[in-house]
Amino acid sequence: MTMGIPTATTANEDDLKLTIVNPQNLYDPTPNGYSTAVIVPSRARVAYISGQGGQDRTGGLSPDFTVQVEQAYANLRNAIEGIGARLDQVAKLTIYVVDHDMSKLEVLTKNVKAMFGKALPAQTLVPVPKLAIDPMLFEVEAVVMLE
Repeated sequence: MTMGIPTATTANEDDLKLTIVNPQNLYDPTPNGYSTAVIVPSRARVAYISGQGGQDRTGGLSPDFTVQVEQAYANLRNAIEGIGARLDQVAKLTIYVVDHDMSKLEVLTKNVKAMFGKALPAQTLVPVPKLAIDPMLFEVEAVVMLE
């Protein structure tokens, strides 16, 4: 761990901990629902979860952005738990937002904070003109540390 850099770590067993780093000389991203960097220990295995959209179990997709974001995060949680991992093992999220504008940030921040609490993963938001199918407005993928 580097001196002078405030960090927070998760409560994983056997020293397999993600280290969250938000250097003091950079903007504090935590109010916006992400961390600057997350270090995965060298002994850990890593899993990559494909983008999860806002489809429900039957493939239905609401036209509402907020509903899609909430469902996508529920789908992501199910995918993480489905590989035997916990939320505090998520190191990185990449989110894709169709026709992104600043009005969507509140919805995004609220959902990521509700899901991850203080163990905020590193995150990148990519504005896109469209996703895999026309009604999709949001997609989230994850990099997860496995024990």
